[in-house]
Amino acid sequence: MKTMLQQLTDLVSAAFEACGYDPALGRVGVSNRPDLCQFQCNGALTGAKLYHKAPFMIADEVAKKLQDEPIFSKVEMVKPGFLNLTLSDEHLAKEATALAASETLGIPQAENAPTIVMDYGGPNVAKPLHIGHLRSAIIGESLKRIARAMGYRVVADVHLGDWGLQIGLVIAELSERHPEWRCFAADFDPNTEKVPALDVDLLNEVYPFASKKSKTDEAFAEKAHRMTFELQTGNPGCTALWQEILRVSIADLKGSYEKLGVDFDLWYGESNAEAYVEPLLATLREQNLLHESEGAQVVDVEEPDDKAPVPPVIIKKSDNSNIYATTDLATIIQREEDFHPAAIWYVVDKRQGLHFTQVFRCARKAHLVPEDCELSFLGFGTMNGSDGKPYKTRDGGVMRLSDLLATVEDAAAEKMNQSSFVSAEEQRDTARKVGIAAIKFGDLINHRSKDYIFDLDRFLSFEGKTGTYLLYTITRIHSILEKLGVDDRAPITLSGVYTDAERDMLLNILQTGEVFTHALDEKAPNYICENAYKLANLFSSFYHDNHIATESDPVKQQNWISLCRLTSRMLQKQLDVLGIESVKRM
Repeated sequence: MKTMLQQLTDLVSAAFEACGYDPALGRVGVSNRPDLCQFQCNGALTGAKLYHKAPFMIADEVAKKLQDEPIFSKVEMVKPGFLNLTLSDEHLAKEATALAASETLGIPQAENAPTIVMDYGGPNVAKPLHIGHLRSAIIGESLKRIARAMGYRVVADVHLGDWGLQIGLVIAELSERHPEWRCFAADFDPNTEKVPALDVDLLNEVYPFASKKSKTDEAFAEKAHRMTFELQTGNPGCTALWQEILRVSIADLKGSYEKLGVDFDLWYGESNAEAYVEPLLATLREQNLLHESEGAQVVDVEEPDDKAPVPPVIIKKSDNSNIYATTDLATIIQREEDFHPAAIWYVVDKRQGLHFTQVFRCARKAHLVPEDCELSFLGFGTMNGSDGKPYKTRDGGVMRLSDLLATVEDAAAEKMNQSSFVSAEEQRDTARKVGIAAIKFGDLINHRSKDYIFDLDRFLSFEGKTGTYLLYTITRIHSILEKLGVDDRAPITLSGVYTDAERDMLLNILQTGEVFTHALDEKAPNYICENAYKLANLFSSFYHDNHIATESDPVKQQNWISLCRLTSRMLQKQLDVLGIESVKRM
């Protein structure tokens, strides 16, 4: 199903061509003067230069070709050469009925389902999620859902930090606390012996303790580095303990992400890239890209037109160890072999921009992916407190994500306690959904690259651009339909347009496909947020001015019911790609 603008562009382009002009001049856009028309084409202004003809003359010719098209209620030329277009109400109703019947709700679909690999999440094992992981999870999940809604095959990879010094620190500390554990013995046999069972509380205590200890105890720091080396070179005891750390950590991380409504297809980590490091080195050597610098193996990636220095990519440190760039490049090889993606997107803090510039340039120089494979760094800004600084706990620490979610759910539950519409049994589940909606919408309404202030009171407000307001709008529609005993399984059919509010709602709904396209092109879910809020606001005006339940004209009432159902469906579609669950009552 073509979007509204695609349909109009095809029609107007054909009219330009019929008049002897380049059909490319017929591109139609949304009018910036809705008081004058709904859509506009400015191609005659460009055509004037090409055909040495006054733009109003070209526009007038095209307007006359379009006059008899039944989809328009008005087509007019406005000097100096604008082509103003207004659709008939009959056409709006017809298109809305067709959209309601489509499986995709009019969302454009990609041809041949290209594959996108998305790298977001990025937690470290043996450490709990904290609020620094929030934006990557929320933004990444939404972009994944938007792409899937538009027909792309998306492979989401959490990309665990599971292979570096933090693991060595944990193993080193456990070896000091429990030297009697058999996994620390030279003759440990993983085929016949097991490591002790760990739990997440122990890991969450051990890592910060070991990290702090390594900063003042040189011998312990050396031991942690040695344990990291032992793990990465296949020591049986370290490997078995590492596997137990992974088991416990991943189970805990999955639980935390599930509460946030985020899931991944792959739970790969840096360790999975280890097998691809040697092929990476071989490729770089074959292409004469790798050279020694101060004992390290590096690749130069600076370009002549760089306005700021871009240092070489370090592939191997002077002690022969790998760094993030090494595993990121090796992971690109793995992803290309496994998925042959059309694109790889990285949803990461924008402060990592230089790192990914280096990695992508190295990948291009080494031809690790085809030239037409898109490598995109989708940097995001910081979630700040009311002081404008990165959000902290009251004592100045970094808040655990579980603590933040509990705080938000409790605040939402307090609001639900004041509601007479939510039963006691539903309150906790409703509070959870409202709380998550508040967090996600409060984040996603901002362009991902921008910093924003975390303001829970504002996010939970029933007014303004909030997830709470959108959920409330859906519950209001549900209440109307429930009161009227509407069967939501019946086909949606719109027979006409009776008010300006209906017309505005239909135009919004019919243009939502373009919003999805724009959101995907810009890789920015805030466009979906704005569009959903606008539709909710339009519905509120419509609801305020029209008494649906008591309308005496059955045809008009049925039309309004259909519009309510379509509005609810479109709002829920947009909330779904934002990762927000709807509720029945608030």
